[in-house]
Amino acid sequence: MFAFTDLRDQLALYLSQEQVDQITQAYMVASKAHEGQKRYTGEPYISHPVEVARILAGMHMDHQCIMAAMLHDVIEDTELDKFTIAKRFGEKVAELVDGVSKLKLITFESREQAQAENFRKMMLAMAQDIRVILIKLADRLHNMRTLGAMPSEKRRRIALETLEIYAPIAYRLGMNHMRVEFEDLGFAALYPLRYRVLKEAVRRARGNRKALIRTIEKEIKKKLSDAGIKDCAVWGREKHLYSLYNKMHKKRLSLSEVMDVYAFRIIVKKMEECYRSLGIVHSTYRPISRRFKDYVAIPKANGYQSLHTTLIGPHGVPIEVQIRTEEMEELAENGIASHWIYKTAEKETAHIHTREWLKGLLEIQKHTGNSLEFIENVKIDLFSDAVYVFTPKGSILSLPQGSTPVDFAYLVHTDIGNACVGCKIDRRLAPLSTRLRNAQTIEIITAKGAHPNPAWLSFAVTGKARSNIRHWLKSQQRSESQSLGMRLINGVLSSSNIVLEDLGEKTIQGIVKDFGLTSIDELYEDVGLGKRMAALVAQRILSYQQQKENDKGTTKPSTLMIKGTEGLVVTYGKCCFPIPGDLIVGHLNVGQGVVIHREKCHKVSKFRKTPNQCINVHWEENVVGDFHVPIIVDVINGKGVLASLANAIAEANANIVNVHVDERDGRHNTVKFIVALRNRSHLARTMRRLRTVPEVTRIIRGK
Repeated sequence: MFAFTDLRDQLALYLSQEQVDQITQAYMVASKAHEGQKRYTGEPYISHPVEVARILAGMHMDHQCIMAAMLHDVIEDTELDKFTIAKRFGEKVAELVDGVSKLKLITFESREQAQAENFRKMMLAMAQDIRVILIKLADRLHNMRTLGAMPSEKRRRIALETLEIYAPIAYRLGMNHMRVEFEDLGFAALYPLRYRVLKEAVRRARGNRKALIRTIEKEIKKKLSDAGIKDCAVWGREKHLYSLYNKMHKKRLSLSEVMDVYAFRIIVKKMEECYRSLGIVHSTYRPISRRFKDYVAIPKANGYQSLHTTLIGPHGVPIEVQIRTEEMEELAENGIASHWIYKTAEKETAHIHTREWLKGLLEIQKHTGNSLEFIENVKIDLFSDAVYVFTPKGSILSLPQGSTPVDFAYLVHTDIGNACVGCKIDRRLAPLSTRLRNAQTIEIITAKGAHPNPAWLSFAVTGKARSNIRHWLKSQQRSESQSLGMRLINGVLSSSNIVLEDLGEKTIQGIVKDFGLTSIDELYEDVGLGKRMAALVAQRILSYQQQKENDKGTTKPSTLMIKGTEGLVVTYGKCCFPIPGDLIVGHLNVGQGVVIHREKCHKVSKFRKTPNQCINVHWEENVVGDFHVPIIVDVINGKGVLASLANAIAEANANIVNVHVDERDGRHNTVKFIVALRNRSHLARTMRRLRTVPEVTRIIRGK
């Protein structure tokens, strides 16, 4: 309770007493819900929500956000549900808690799919209320601070996830202070030895730099003061360890080469003083050509504003200088949390870029097939630096590095992207695959009836462009496949004077159900895509009609061995002996009907060259019957071995159809059994029985 007492005193500095009391109630509920639960550190679990709330209190977040932080794990880890939280603390708090909670009632095929689906749920909740991600970032930050207590494998997985997802999100929201801590903690957990070596090397190197840094600081401050800019701050700033490591790793530089660059920050009161200060430092030290960036006039996508320049300082050392106002500094370090948009409506303009990004997330989600594709598209946007280009009317748009006019077109509007046929860059025609550069003016040429080109996927960069292109292509393919499938089926049925659409809604629904589908369009699509043969589908429809007439309303035909072969003679390949449970392929053979082969059969590759004779088939459920399968057994020759093998097969309830013994040498024999079995499970059980015979050295399924 003492930890919460300190937090309550901190909250009382900017929240009303009534709001603090509501947070206290949330703490009491969370404490009771988590009672008896411990963290890996051995501390009571409630200490974690309290520390998460403390991080958010440091950002001066509102009382609903702090309450949600207190309760953020109760849905996931306790018996409390969303309905109970809403009833006790209001719908808003319940929505925030639910947005942060993982999906625990759904079973996923893999850890990757579960993580991606939980990430998608959180991001979409964030698009509705940005406080969701702020709570999650604070939650992750405290987990990273206490990561040392975790098992090593889990520690590395969480650290990698933090570096790949949460640090970029913090950067995208302009929260540089949190991003730096994420990166350094993630670096320490993922590469502990590299981290310790680099930290010690940097500590030693900094000792030799202090004198020169102080000299440059004094020189810049004196020049600014002489020019009338007295109320300012100048200091040498240090790159954090992960930033140094990344620069060394990507550019293959030594630490001495990276540490040769001295970095300084100048903080002034007014925007005009930024440009005056820039002129002063340029007159004090020689600027390096093409190393100046104006993020004040053209802010970054996360709202970041600053002037960046690189100079040649004393003794020829390079100096990087950032110049910004106090407000820009606050926004650069704390991002969206610096001017909380739920406090004052006037300050919402500072976060227009963030809101545009969130709007883009919703559009990506709308046109994305699954959670893994969604997270892939979001990562593309998170990891890219920005390039700034102009529309023909002079508006500035921000795109990831490497973007093309296609990305620009989709950023302006989805309809413009879909109808794009060409572009002009700085009033000159250019290929749509051209990589955009800063300050270019882009004009998109559209045409009525135009549509996306599949080749665009090879150079489009943004998640919005890629998801929209894929969505259109899937829709178009589906529409064309359905139209083709309908023509093919009706073409075959025409010889029997039947048109499928004339059979009536009830009959069509019965046919669709018989195929195990949900709509006639799915059947058309399968035929159009070549998943089903039109001739076989038509034959099955005719059989269905005949069955219906014979049974006077019975809609379910008799059970077959193989789905997709209705009305045809079926034989089984003697080259591979397929049995229920095997993946199978059907091959149309004159005189034999449909011959069923295992997918791994050596003949299948030859059949694939004539796809019009191959049929996609699979076993009916609950197939009854015996199927012949060869089993080859290598044994050490001895008295009664054959009897032991026969006895093992009998114990597996299998029947021997034929047996052949081949003497390999005086000591070893190969016995080939043809055994009657029901399915793959029965085969596996039989082979396990045979392995119990001591003289057996090898068992394989024959061909």
